[in-house]
Amino acid sequence: MNTNQNTSLNTSQLSITVLTVSDTRTPANDTSGDLLAQCITDANHQLHSRKIVKDDVYQIRAAVSQWIADDDIQVIVLTGGTGFSGRDSTPEAVTPLFDKTIDGFGELFRAVSYDEIGSSTIQSRCIGGFANRTLIFCLPGSNNACLTGWNKILKEQLDSTHKPCNFVKLLTEKPHS
Repeated sequence: MNTNQNTSLNTSQLSITVLTVSDTRTPANDTSGDLLAQCITDANHQLHSRKIVKDDVYQIRAAVSQWIADDDIQVIVLTGGTGFSGRDSTPEAVTPLFDKTIDGFGELFRAVSYDEIGSSTIQSRCIGGFANRTLIFCLPGSNNACLTGWNKILKEQLDSTHKPCNFVKLLTEKPHS
């Protein structure tokens, strides 16, 4: 862990990347990526970088793997590719990279999303995990789903002052030998 990372963690500012998974989005129309980037900076975190990749297992996995290996990145948030259509492949791309799965993330997302979209939330395959001391969260591609995921889960869990627990502590713990 480099000194910049320790400093940013001590002030609770995390370095976060956003990956938009879509066959149709471009920098000009990536509204869900724009929303997440704004949420990240509004929460006083650093937006390290953004990228858009096609909904392709290997493109997704390559981008996420590169960021997992970067010591300057603590959190990766993906938007898109979590549904059931033929091209939706974000869970299949990302799950093999996890050292640990955050089972409750998808469950909680569907629970809070139920209040907004009812039983349609069952078609969300949101997932979260931990890989190489990096948190990874996969959200649906809709603007509303991104705002729900950020405002009702991620905002608190990426805040070092949230009690009784938050994910920031996991990023500051020393790895087991």
